[in-house]
Amino acid sequence: MADMKRCPYCAEEIQAEAIRCRYCRSRLTAFDAERWHRQHPDARLAGVCTALAHAFAVPVAAVRLAFVVLTFFHLLGPLLYSSLWLVIPRTPGGESQLERLLRWGLDAASTLGGRRHRPPAAGGFHPPTADHQP
Repeated sequence: MADMKRCPYCAEEIQAEAIRCRYCRSRLTAFDAERWHRQHPDARLAGVCTALAHAFAVPVAAVRLAFVVLTFFHLLGPLLYSSLWLVIPRTPGGESQLERLLRWGLDAASTLGGRRHRPPAAGGFHPPTADHQP
């Protein structure tokens, strides 16, 4: 028999690994950052709906339906989907597309500015003075 615990809200016996109480539907776990990623086995297009469903413990079909419904309201569905695609990392603990794009942009800006191979100054930026000779 599986391990059991009591729901803190309705005091009914539920399985120890439960995310929601099957009686009162209360959420039993806090938001888990390790579940916030797009690489799930049931992912379809980019994994955004599956990531949201796993993170918030709701059915994947409900999240997908919500995006379809939001598409009819000023194309909010695709806009929200693409925004979340930029923010949600592909793998657990990985970096998101937005972080990659920002890092690439900073690298490109530093390369164009000629500061690619220079280490940062110790203690922050110190502008050169007239009496300072390197």
